[in-house]
Amino acid sequence: MKDEAARILVVDDERLIRWSLEQQLSRDGYGVRLAETAAEALQAVRAAPPDLVLLDMRLPDADGVDLLERLRALDPACAVIVITAHGEVQSAVRAMKLGAHDYLVKPVDPEALQIAIGKALEARALRRQVTRLQADASRGSALDDLVGVGGAVERLRGLIRQIAGSDATTVLLQGESGTGKDLVARVIHFASARASAPFQPVNCVALPEHLLESELFGHERGAFTDARGQKKGLFEQADGGTVYLDEIGDMRPDLQTKLLRLIEEKSFRRVGGVRDLRVDVRIVAATNRDLAVAIGDGTFRQDLYYRLKVFPITLPALRERPEDIMPLARYFLQRFCRDMRREPLGFARDAEARLMGYAWPGNVRELRNVIERGVILAGTEPLGLQHLPAEIAEPTAGDTPHPPPSTPAVRPGQGMRLGEVERELVQQALHATNGNQVRAARILGISRDALRTRMKKFGFL
Repeated sequence: MKDEAARILVVDDERLIRWSLEQQLSRDGYGVRLAETAAEALQAVRAAPPDLVLLDMRLPDADGVDLLERLRALDPACAVIVITAHGEVQSAVRAMKLGAHDYLVKPVDPEALQIAIGKALEARALRRQVTRLQADASRGSALDDLVGVGGAVERLRGLIRQIAGSDATTVLLQGESGTGKDLVARVIHFASARASAPFQPVNCVALPEHLLESELFGHERGAFTDARGQKKGLFEQADGGTVYLDEIGDMRPDLQTKLLRLIEEKSFRRVGGVRDLRVDVRIVAATNRDLAVAIGDGTFRQDLYYRLKVFPITLPALRERPEDIMPLARYFLQRFCRDMRREPLGFARDAEARLMGYAWPGNVRELRNVIERGVILAGTEPLGLQHLPAEIAEPTAGDTPHPPPSTPAVRPGQGMRLGEVERELVQQALHATNGNQVRAARILGISRDALRTRMKKFGFL
């Protein structure tokens, strides 16, 4: 598809050829400029970078290949089509290796020129679109988006810099739900040399167990009832990039075995496949479970744990870094005001005091949701107590901070197994919250999806 607004620079030392190309391109609706020498071409590009250059390989003051290198150094996004005489095809091939999009042999066929220009401009537009999409994907995933003034956040930034600059292919993120593991995974990816390759996130409990294997590893046609065609899995799609496995502690044992093989051998097979496929991916795994306990319970492989734990990072709870509460609150306030096209708001003093005094059992995620709600309710007013949820705005007796939900006490009896203790904890949490799964998950320090997995496991669903 022709770009009507495209600007084309014609670089040729033959006046008749310049005139002929100018006539054809102008009729086709392009903006055309002319240059007779390499010096004129460089001056024209510096003054106003063109979208495409038609470049003759023989110029009186420079070799066309040398000029191509200088043009692309000035403007790497510029598309170049070289024009060469018979017997100079080797120079044209060399030019294409240096980044020229295509080459045409003199005398230039008008139809061939039109097609070559269309394809070159289309490829340029696609490259620009990919660049924009990559920029959009990485927005909000830079080191500066890890907001905080305390030592914990600075140490976290330092670890991410080390990981991003290394060849470490496995990273394990540990911490309570809502501490920002998803953000850290994205920052690791976009701060690394893998940033231009795909970032593929998947929650290991968000998909039914029978679909997770196909989602991760893909499947061949006929591998199971609904497999009507071949499908590439996330590991295959993310080759060269990063796969983020959230809630890794809840992955079923047979998939743990397949994942371990992928990490150790960098190869896998699709479901129903007979051929090994090789990939180069960084795996960032995250969990709010204590994997050491899961190993003792027999639900997580010890060898996989140690392969994932090549570079472990533990994210602190928000209550452990109270100095970051207000910087985060102000960051979210500015962000939501911008997103909602509101004038920047501030915080009333009593609201700041309540935010600082609350225990934040849901961590940064809860704080973000509270500020978003507050911006919606506040309108053009400063965000005050009346815009905060009751559990924050109305603290418990004695004006003490709202305590985080405590884990129900369990006293194992003699011979009681770890799985039975876990079942009892889930049952007590559901009983204490009258069956409210969100609150029960918060008490247990796990996600709602992870809670539902355990409810199914213990027959509560």
